[in-house]
Amino acid sequence: MRLTSLDVFRGMAIASMILVNNPGSWNHVYPILKHAEWHGYTPTDLVFPSFLFIVGVAMAFSLSKYTRENGNTKDNISPQIYLRILRRCVILFLLGLLLNGYPNYDLANIRIMGVLQRISLAYGLSAITILHLSRKQIWGLSIGLLIGYAVVMQLIPVPGYGVGNLTPEGNFAAYIDRLILGEHHLLSGGKYDPEGLLSTLPATVTVFIGYLTGDWLKKQPITHQTSLNLVIIGLCNIIIGHFWGLIFPINKALWTSSYVLVTAGWALILLAICYEIIEVRHHRKWGFILEVMGLNPIFLFVASGFVARVLIYTKIPQNGESISLKTWIYENGFVSWAGEMNGSLAFAIANILIWWIVLYGMYQKRWFIKI
Repeated sequence: MRLTSLDVFRGMAIASMILVNNPGSWNHVYPILKHAEWHGYTPTDLVFPSFLFIVGVAMAFSLSKYTRENGNTKDNISPQIYLRILRRCVILFLLGLLLNGYPNYDLANIRIMGVLQRISLAYGLSAITILHLSRKQIWGLSIGLLIGYAVVMQLIPVPGYGVGNLTPEGNFAAYIDRLILGEHHLLSGGKYDPEGLLSTLPATVTVFIGYLTGDWLKKQPITHQTSLNLVIIGLCNIIIGHFWGLIFPINKALWTSSYVLVTAGWALILLAICYEIIEVRHHRKWGFILEVMGLNPIFLFVASGFVARVLIYTKIPQNGESISLKTWIYENGFVSWAGEMNGSLAFAIANILIWWIVLYGMYQKRWFIKI
């Protein structure tokens, strides 16, 4: 069974990543396309957790025949399955390091964690868990991790900062990252890393929620009621998450427990919309543009990331100064007719359009790059 609606939702998520990661100028970005400065969230803060949620939903289909519900135990799972999981994790992590290090690859100061690294670790932890635990146990583990993370972050003192400090440099997750990874290998000037080690645990719960959703969805009839149930569950997650946020603030950089619930809630609603339109009402042409992008998401993320870095680090002369090729394209190709703010947005949209053409060519040739 394959859900076209899931491919469309994945395409929506990866297209949104390209949009928010590639403005013409970071000094001219509409607020809706920025991350929240610290506590709270914007639509942009829904993008990455939606992608992790989708990873989980897909795992409900790709790993289903190896789970305990289908009579498997850890003793009769082929070693090839573990090797496949390990291979995917290693490749994703290395691709993340290649992006982080470009163009100098200074191993003494390279940022170790990142988006692809988080996907790698969250996928690996989730896959092993799914192979060994029942659905009820995964539910219990998810709840335990969210509560445990909240307790750790709010009750364990950080040397020099005290208990319950949720500032960028004073929170317990940042302390663990500095302790294990070292300040030279973190983002944000060595204070913390928004894709750090400890916060990967609640991010893994985002994958679990996706998996449990996909597992439930497989057993449901393709009806309006199924779409409605997804919306209801999503709204419940959002409400509970907002209430939890009163004592453990919603925060993407810390991937707080309240953030997990709120973003999973929105992911459920967005999946419900795609599911209703494509699976229930059969309006498949509506989602074709996004489906093309959703079939090669990792290729798109990595390739667009490298091209963006090449444009930034390639310098050209202008008026006696040296500017990046990206700045030259932005100023001469977009600001000249759209202005700084709209030109910055148009630059990002142009990125999406160009990459869509590339991906459509790959789609026509049936080139689907799997990791």
